[in-house]
Amino acid sequence: MPNPGCHSDSLALSYLTLRKIVGILGISLPFILWLGALMLFNKGIQPSISDYYYTGMRNVFVGAHCAIGLFLLSYTGYKKDGVLEDALLGVPVGVPAGIGAIGLALFPTTPQENPTDLEQTIGSVHLAFTSLWFLTLAYFSLFLFTKSDQKPLPSRKKKRNHVYRVCGYTMLGSIGLIFVIEKFLPLNIQQAISAYHPVFWLELVAVVAFGISWLTKGKAILGDQTQPLHGASG
Repeated sequence: MPNPGCHSDSLALSYLTLRKIVGILGISLPFILWLGALMLFNKGIQPSISDYYYTGMRNVFVGAHCAIGLFLLSYTGYKKDGVLEDALLGVPVGVPAGIGAIGLALFPTTPQENPTDLEQTIGSVHLAFTSLWFLTLAYFSLFLFTKSDQKPLPSRKKKRNHVYRVCGYTMLGSIGLIFVIEKFLPLNIQQAISAYHPVFWLELVAVVAFGISWLTKGKAILGDQTQPLHGASG
């Protein structure tokens, strides 16, 4: 006769593993793109992570984001009294996050040189998907990962919540600064700082924050010393 407790433990372990995979992909991707383009194609740092689409690392860029997107689409979270815990307006938050990740991979950013009207339109779609992705990832960190049924919160959970909040606000701050740079800075200042690749570095910080948040949720960082697998909350 099947043991419901074993099934619950297996489900919790699968969620922990899924979160770790998403976190590792998030942290490693910008460095893989950067070093791969440098060592394999003699390309320096690109203006943004999305611009690696136009290098020999295109397939890695698209494949990794599609993989992250599929992982996020499969992430439905947990149910409490029949209601999804990780949901926004009744929809698992992994769905818009996954759509955003896949969409930004399939609709490339506007190329740097002589873009056509169609390429500029596709670039706008890319920006919309990127915004959707990062905003839902920040929502995960700030509002979902910080939830807990345990009262009072264990010391480790309090520390993890601090990590989640730092990561969530880091993602929002990085994306906000990119928006300011691209939409509000005078063109001469944008040109002056472009040699330092500010958008690339801000995107790298945001993506690494996303990865750290998911690794923490997967208990690879600040895991419980005696970890209750049932529900794998925290």
